[in-house]
Amino acid sequence: MKLTFKGKVAVVTGGSGGIGLDVSKKLAKLKIKVLILDIKKPKFTANKFIYFEKVDLSNKNAINQVIDKFIKKQKRIDYLINAAGVLWFNKDLGIEKIQTSIWDKVFEINLKSMFLVLKKILPSMKKNKFGSIVNISSIDALSGDDKPQEAYGASKAAMIRLSKSIAIQYANKNIRSNSILPGPIETPMQERWKNNPTAKKNLTRVIPLQRVGKPENISDTVLFLLSEQSSFITGTEIVVDGGLKARP
Repeated sequence: MKLTFKGKVAVVTGGSGGIGLDVSKKLAKLKIKVLILDIKKPKFTANKFIYFEKVDLSNKNAINQVIDKFIKKQKRIDYLINAAGVLWFNKDLGIEKIQTSIWDKVFEINLKSMFLVLKKILPSMKKNKFGSIVNISSIDALSGDDKPQEAYGASKAAMIRLSKSIAIQYANKNIRSNSILPGPIETPMQERWKNNPTAKKNLTRVIPLQRVGKPENISDTVLFLLSEQSSFITGTEIVVDGGLKARP
């Protein structure tokens, strides 16, 4: 099946690494102009279709300025991929131990950034009566866990709820909103596996497909949800986890 794309302009938050970077590169190959919003500059070969703005994604004024500038130049934004996120294993502790400032910061990066970018971009999508939004949540949003990563899991669950509301409220404007829930993916977020390969090996044993995922496994799903081949899909979640959540 060949995917086709009606839109020509995209914004990717957290696009400087991992899933966000892979999505940005694939969109650029399709000649879709991409604005990466991230606190770190991406490492890739120069590309005339990729733009980068260094921005604190919890800063409303900074976000508004860079998006205003991009819309002024491109006249529209068709796609939005909310891929920004943090998982701080050594800081995102259990309820009794986590610092309130860490809880707030995780929510600012994982959830507030989604809200602020949506607030700024949705009017442009409404004006053009077209838009597809993909939000990168996590399978951690689906259940409790004995591992102390409460802020991460709770923020990712909230992303799903917000995505569903956007889907319902903006469907009559031809704007779709869906979420992807990755399982274990080999990204910079999982640097710990380099120091503890045994942990990764043990994890693969409980994943039905017997391997952890790659960023391209998620970015390929993103492209499908942006494409016209998914034009009747909105307000839903796709789990991409190698079968992990299907286990009894």
